[in-house]
Amino acid sequence: MFTGIVEEVGVVEEITPTKKTIEMTVRAKVCGRGVKVGDSLAVNGCCLTAVKISPCGNSKLLKFDLLQETWLRTNFQFARIGSLVNLERSLRANGDLGGHFVTGHVDGIGKIIRWERAGKDHVLDIAASVDVMRYLVFKGSVAVDGISLTVATVNKKNFSIWIIPHTFEVTVLRERKVGDVVNLEADLLGKYVEKFLAVRR
Repeated sequence: MFTGIVEEVGVVEEITPTKKTIEMTVRAKVCGRGVKVGDSLAVNGCCLTAVKISPCGNSKLLKFDLLQETWLRTNFQFARIGSLVNLERSLRANGDLGGHFVTGHVDGIGKIIRWERAGKDHVLDIAASVDVMRYLVFKGSVAVDGISLTVATVNKKNFSIWIIPHTFEVTVLRERKVGDVVNLEADLLGKYVEKFLAVRR
């Protein structure tokens, strides 16, 4: 479980396809501290398990095994050496919940269709499939590349979010542009409500 409060931006150092998985290595500084093999991290909002940890100066190299399913259902398929990724360690029982509950199970990908400055802030419009849009509500929560954000407007095929300067500066959003693909996870509450109502019918 995560909160959607990004701890740092990591750098993709290596992507290696194997017979069974796709190995991806990410360089991290903050999120490398105290992480052990088998621990979970949110990488662009996708829950991945660290399978190998190596020192790299004042940072750590974290290796993850990605299944083909994960690769194709996330924006990792567009990652390259040097790509930036949002990182967050899993939520501890005594930790602060500054965002909202994020499982790290990506519901789908969305495409940025508008990315504009609005004073000191930015406005981001994202087109998404009906499987994601069905759970989005005005002023509800959504995780975009693992960032806990508030939905500003909801249309039939897209939604808008406002990005404050701090979020822009400390996440991968600073390198995103129109046409780029982002990982999306809708608020868990909406899914449980839908399931509950379906059972009662």
